[in-house]
Amino acid sequence: MSTTEIALIVGAGSGLSASLARLFSREGMRVALAARNADKLAGLAAETGARAYACDAGKPDEVERLFDSMARDIGDPGVVVYNASSRVRGPIHTLDPEMVRVTLEVSAFAGFLVARRAAADMLKAGRGTILFTGASASIKGYAESAPFAMGKFALRGLAQSMARELAPKNIHVAHIVIDGGIASNYAKPEDAGQDRWLEPDVIAQEYLRLHRQHRSAWTWEIELRPWVEKF
Repeated sequence: MSTTEIALIVGAGSGLSASLARLFSREGMRVALAARNADKLAGLAAETGARAYACDAGKPDEVERLFDSMARDIGDPGVVVYNASSRVRGPIHTLDPEMVRVTLEVSAFAGFLVARRAAADMLKAGRGTILFTGASASIKGYAESAPFAMGKFALRGLAQSMARELAPKNIHVAHIVIDGGIASNYAKPEDAGQDRWLEPDVIAQEYLRLHRQHRSAWTWEIELRPWVEKF
């Protein structure tokens, strides 16, 4: 039986998820990437040797198909990262209810669907790691950002509940609060060398560290922020 670790990153694209894919690949893992538009993952998949899958994680049947296809192609994942999110901004009385619904579906409900299937497979295997990407909004509801706060608060609650339920069953569940802007998304030339932004490659190292924590000292949540970020 192969001892190669298998990782799945849902909500894959550029930035953090790309750093995770590169790191996992360098560590000898077989990697699967999932996004609504799998075509955008072609370059990253070629670079890392990953398999790319099209999946709308807000649809139960597509999530089931993703895991079934992955199991057939490369095996069941031992580590699953949920990295998808959506946001809409504006004064509360102006928000479009349909856009808010979509934000909640992507940020929270889809995370539940992915985690539900991952947990079912990991319970059969007797081990596994499920990691959720949070944000400043996971613990702070900013003005004119209610939909994002609702979604991220919900995802954090899901992670905490799952951690308490699954840790005694040898499944490590953790939530990572990304409290600040990620360099690949927000950095400006004038900020170079100031360490004002979170470096995605450095964040990825923390995800790997969580995955590799000994179960005698598991943590369910960490916060990552630049040294100049207020909190």
